[in-house]
Amino acid sequence: MRKNIVAGNWKMNKNYAEAQELMAQLLEYKKNNTTNCEVFIAPPALYLASAKEVFKNGEVGVYAQDVSEYASGAYTGEISVDMLSSIDADGSLVSHSERRTFHGETDSHANRKVKALLDKGLTPIYCNGEKLEERKSGRHFEVVKNQTETALFTLSAEEIKKVVIAYEPVWAIGTGETATAEQAQEVHAYIRSLIADKYGKDVADEVSILYGGSVKPDNAKEIFSQPDVDGGLIGGAALKIEDFTKIIEGFNS
Repeated sequence: MRKNIVAGNWKMNKNYAEAQELMAQLLEYKKNNTTNCEVFIAPPALYLASAKEVFKNGEVGVYAQDVSEYASGAYTGEISVDMLSSIDADGSLVSHSERRTFHGETDSHANRKVKALLDKGLTPIYCNGEKLEERKSGRHFEVVKNQTETALFTLSAEEIKKVVIAYEPVWAIGTGETATAEQAQEVHAYIRSLIADKYGKDVADEVSILYGGSVKPDNAKEIFSQPDVDGGLIGGAALKIEDFTKIIEGFNS
């Protein structure tokens, strides 16, 4: 059965002291509140080992923001799957829209990264989604289909059940454009249908699909109530404990 998940992507934010404070606040919240979803964070790589120490009892999943497709070698600045495994990290984001935009990542890169993570027993959170011009031209289904098939459809049925997908409509992130809960549901249902066509409905029903299009405290409950939306990949709102916890509570009835 698929999981409800709220994952906070900190991106390149917070100095060490600020990161420690936010982690302590999140740990305190988790100790004192029952949540109806799993909670993950993806802090900057510099803080991953520290985060694993803070959440040593598994209160919060700890994910990298990116991982190398290579096992080791002369790849300056990269982090390998083995390095993540050695600190007991839970997994990594793969091909976030900002990695695609600013670092030229493709779904072929994503495919190799997803496989590398799965081979070590770590969880990939694979990100996809269309840009504004692709949405306006009505190509959003085509774009998401191509992304999903290239990145994931070389996996076995057992492997794809271990992948978390995060649908990010790039046009609804920091652009002033707003996606409705119904638009989120429409694409989530489409992604799930692609998986069902390839692997069968039972497999598709086990894959968690998160929404990454500017989820905020005031829209989280509506978005999370959609039948094919299993949570959110949260950006800016994950940097403030009050906002992040209110989003987590979007799963409370």
